[in-house]
Amino acid sequence: MGEKILVVSDSHGDRDILVKLLEKYKGHVSAMFHCGDSELEPDDELFNDFHVVIGNCDYDTRFAKKIIVKVGSETVLLTHGHLYGVNSGLNSLNLLAQENGATIALFGHTHLLGAEMNNGCLFLNPGSISFPRGKYSYIGGTYALIDADAQKLHVQFYNRAFEPVPDLAVDYKRG
Repeated sequence: MGEKILVVSDSHGDRDILVKLLEKYKGHVSAMFHCGDSELEPDDELFNDFHVVIGNCDYDTRFAKKIIVKVGSETVLLTHGHLYGVNSGLNSLNLLAQENGATIALFGHTHLLGAEMNNGCLFLNPGSISFPRGKYSYIGGTYALIDADAQKLHVQFYNRAFEPVPDLAVDYKRG
């Protein structure tokens, strides 16, 4: 049995969707991550349950720029991405992930959902839960669940109604 990880980003003041995610998933996932641009206060009670970092629209310096968290056997790197140039590619984020031994690197900022494996690390952007952009913006906001075990990482993207998006599921084999 592996770990189940919830990933959300770029909620931009939409606290209600975070409350709904917490109500649905608390106790059913190993960890919950918010990749920044929450536009909430760092001491908001929601963040007792979410790991959260600063985004370019978060101005309280009490938020961390990056967090490294162990979730079972996974080493998760969490950052917003704006400080690592994710609009121009994942090179800087990839170096950061390697330096920290990350098996999963979570980021936001672009509002574009995506997932890829690189050097044994899953790089995942859940898209924006509130203001999606790009090819999948018609979905109306997304978040992701990662099911991680020793053999594979399964990524499934969901819409704001907590429904899996059938075309947005992928398995990455390890090793």
